[in-house]
Amino acid sequence: MWRLPRALCVHAAKTSKLPGPWSRPAAFMSTLLINQPQYAWLKELGLREENEGVYNGSWGGQGEVITTYCPANNEPIARVRQASVADYEETIKKAREAWKIWADIPAPKRGEIVRQIGDALREKIQVLGSLVSLEMGKILVEGVGEVQEYVDICDYAVGLSRMIGGPILPSERPGHALIEQWNPVGLVGIITAFNFPVAVYGWNNAIAMICGNVCLWKGAPTTSLISVAVTKIIAKVLEDNKLPGAICSLTCGGADIGTAMAKDERVNLLSFTGSTQVGKQVALMVQERFGRSLLELGGNNAIIANVLYGPLHTKQAVSMFLGAVEEAKKEGGTVVYGGKVMDRPGNYVEPTIVTGLAHDASIAHTETFAPILYVFKFKNEEEVFAWNNEVKQGLSSSIFTKDLGRIFRWLGPKGSDCGIVNVNIPTSGAEIGGAFGGEKHTGGGRESGSDAWKQYMRRSTCTINYSKDLPLAQGIKFQ
Repeated sequence: MWRLPRALCVHAAKTSKLPGPWSRPAAFMSTLLINQPQYAWLKELGLREENEGVYNGSWGGQGEVITTYCPANNEPIARVRQASVADYEETIKKAREAWKIWADIPAPKRGEIVRQIGDALREKIQVLGSLVSLEMGKILVEGVGEVQEYVDICDYAVGLSRMIGGPILPSERPGHALIEQWNPVGLVGIITAFNFPVAVYGWNNAIAMICGNVCLWKGAPTTSLISVAVTKIIAKVLEDNKLPGAICSLTCGGADIGTAMAKDERVNLLSFTGSTQVGKQVALMVQERFGRSLLELGGNNAIIANVLYGPLHTKQAVSMFLGAVEEAKKEGGTVVYGGKVMDRPGNYVEPTIVTGLAHDASIAHTETFAPILYVFKFKNEEEVFAWNNEVKQGLSSSIFTKDLGRIFRWLGPKGSDCGIVNVNIPTSGAEIGGAFGGEKHTGGGRESGSDAWKQYMRRSTCTINYSKDLPLAQGIKFQ
């Protein structure tokens, strides 16, 4: 999967600090897509012209109002009132209180709540997938597929809720037991990006919940409607089970909220998905307080094989695409296909193929987050493996070959240094059963399957003496 965006930055248009929808003329409101008959389905998700962007058991928000836009035509969809710093403070306190209840619930019972969340998402999968397509810009089948990922990780988490735990280890001392005890970290902050506005939250949320954590979510401002709609689905499940809604809190917002989460010692783990540049800032803020972070940052995959795609997310992304094409030309590249903005409404650009660049050209090492493919000719396996590994990002890579030896060299210690190493399939897409994440400037974090659950828990090594003696380890005797 591609990774990019600046999840701490506000791209959506800020419109007002006034306290309610009555602050804008009716004629202005009627231009919103949500008020047009063909988009009436948005109201099936509980959305309206003005949406409150804070949830902590009740809905509210005293921050700025932003407008989100459809990348396919740049028309305004609806508005969301973001969280203020005061809203954030109140939400953190309610989430911490909710944890006291949630942590006491047995893990399999927590799994049952996650199962119900998965079922609730299933019921809304088509309409929620349509919202992902409308607000984020990916094609409909991918929008629905992204919601399916959340459903799948809920199913996975339900089973995991009966399996998490540590081993009983052999003790060197007679009459002693040595065990590993795993407990929830507490409050997990989740900052997600625009490019996967549902799935990445789902990976974190479902696993964190069955581990006994509560969650505080800040999505990308440009996909705030998705954040609100998903939270409404989760909130109903919690409320139906008479559980505190603050178990899954939401604070839509910009850099002020993201920075507050990174610096807040009450956030026991911060999962951040976004650009490497912003991820460095987040890592430093979290490390300064000796906190935990889970980073999913930039990718720059060795191959991209899919040319079926929607518009770029914003006008700024179109400008970045054009800038990358021009930079590739300056560095000696030749555009053999594409390279232009399409003459139609929305943020559509042509799929672009560039040849003639040196393997170490700076633009080829830059994550542009656009449909640009740089093609290189190599002499041998050793050379091309080295080219794959010389970029700073290390998310995903793939090789196409029928040579069995080459396959295992590619997977081995001198092969690809990425977190995802594929053979005979593209670099995009990942199954939920494996750990998702990358190395180097991609951040080193792992989400979703395998043993990624361990990042949401703290481990204690416990020695229990059930004998009548007090022997020391290593046979030490004080005489």
